Amino acid sequence: MDNFSNSQRVSKVVVQSNKGVVAAQHRRAAEVGAAILEKGGDAVDAAIATSFALGVLEPWMSGMAAGGCMVLWRNDQKQATTINFGMRSPKEIDIKNFPLSGKGKSSDLFPWPHVIDDRNVQGATAVAIPGVIAGMDLAHQKFGKLAWAELINPAAKLANDGLLVDWYSTLLTASNASALAKDPDAASLFLDDGKWPISGAWTALSERHLDQKMLSRTLEKIAAGGAQVFYKGDVGRDLVNDIRAKGGYLSTDDLASYQAEFVDPIVIPYRGGEIFAVAGLTGGPTFEKALRDLGQNFKMRGLRPDSEAYKHYALALQSAFSQRLESMGDHEAPHAPGCTTHFSVVDRHGNMCSVTQTLLSIFGSRVVSPSTGILLNNGMMWFDPEPGKPNSLGSNKRCLANYCPVIGKTAKNKYFAIGASGGRKILGSVMQLSSFMMDYDFNLEQAFHQPRIDVSGGDQVVLDSNLEQDILDEMQSTMSTTLARRNVFPYSFACPAGVMRDTTGMNSGCTEIMSPWGDAVLER
Repeated sequence: MDNFSNSQRVSKVVVQSNKGVVAAQHRRAAEVGAAILEKGGDAVDAAIATSFALGVLEPWMSGMAAGGCMVLWRNDQKQATTINFGMRSPKEIDIKNFPLSGKGKSSDLFPWPHVIDDRNVQGATAVAIPGVIAGMDLAHQKFGKLAWAELINPAAKLANDGLLVDWYSTLLTASNASALAKDPDAASLFLDDGKWPISGAWTALSERHLDQKMLSRTLEKIAAGGAQVFYKGDVGRDLVNDIRAKGGYLSTDDLASYQAEFVDPIVIPYRGGEIFAVAGLTGGPTFEKALRDLGQNFKMRGLRPDSEAYKHYALALQSAFSQRLESMGDHEAPHAPGCTTHFSVVDRHGNMCSVTQTLLSIFGSRVVSPSTGILLNNGMMWFDPEPGKPNSLGSNKRCLANYCPVIGKTAKNKYFAIGASGGRKILGSVMQLSSFMMDYDFNLEQAFHQPRIDVSGGDQVVLDSNLEQDILDEMQSTMSTTLARRNVFPYSFACPAGVMRDTTGMNSGCTEIMSPWGDAVLER
């Protein structure tokens, strides 16, 4: 039992325009992307600007130390492609530096065996090679229309102003304050007196901002000098020096040798349409299995998802996760919190981007580079510290992640770009949203307001308490289930963002209805 209202209902208005739309987990980041579209930028330009802005406005979710991937749709060519900019482990990593304690499981997302001092979870030893700047640079080289600096400067300005502190940022910081206090530079940025979260007063008139001026200067350098300033220049050297001074393993050679890459997409036929996902060590292959199983085993009936539909969603996800856990080695705890950001873009010409990027844990390694102002990832936690496993920790290895951005085309020639944050909850969310739009011809408003279930490995099925009673009764009588609310914090389900383009050229966008910051913004 909990204490929350049973009568409250939350909704979001889906915006529509024959111009471009950006849907992101922070409204002001979406506004930055929409402004780029107004200047004549491509969807890729808007995605780059949104990506860097989110690193300032949601620093605990992503940023310049992040990794991720994107799916792109080029409307003139009717062609999809993907870019993988996932993290890699540093070359100097040695399994001997991550000794097992023999004291049970890890303290964070993944139930790996516990490593002494949580060296793979928190602190500079947990930092992996970031890829997001390389990914954005590669996309810009191929498809960008506006100058690189024009795309990065808005983020630099946001950082110079500093993130506005409100109740939501205070809540997220408070939930991680004890971990942030262990690093003096993280404590200086996010905490008062090294202990308490920087917060505003309990009145609407108080305005406090984080001091992100060092981050602003770093963004200005990258705007002026390009991605190579980070991977082969002064910013990268400063970053490496800070990490190594704190005991980490990242080297200048790691940064200089990192490359993002174009990858042929996974193409998944479904209900007369098709969906494009990212191959490799992402959520894409698991999403493909779940969607193919759903297509083969589920025959739609009625105009809305019923209990039979939800049972098949659960069965398809259980089968797909079973295969993933056995063959790919990802064992994230089902209760893991959301710690990623996703955004989707469509421009007036119908080009689309679906982008997911992450530090891995919320606040990453909880370590800040004092010379750059960058909050660092803890990508080493993606690896199993026990040798001899499918995803065991090792030198210069690509990290296995759950993110799953997709672009889809329905049988009625509508296009959508969706994805989500939320760890292993991402896959089920993206699969169900895809089904809502492809099986039932839902528009974005219908799809994003429709209750979802979550299956994140194992037999347990988490049911949204807002599901219709007959669906709850049937699911509870036939499966192992638990009820959960669709809350602001913590998220029991993933946090999606998406855009859609219909056959008339009308674009629309929506974000998770419970997200207090997320919004879709129109190009004016």
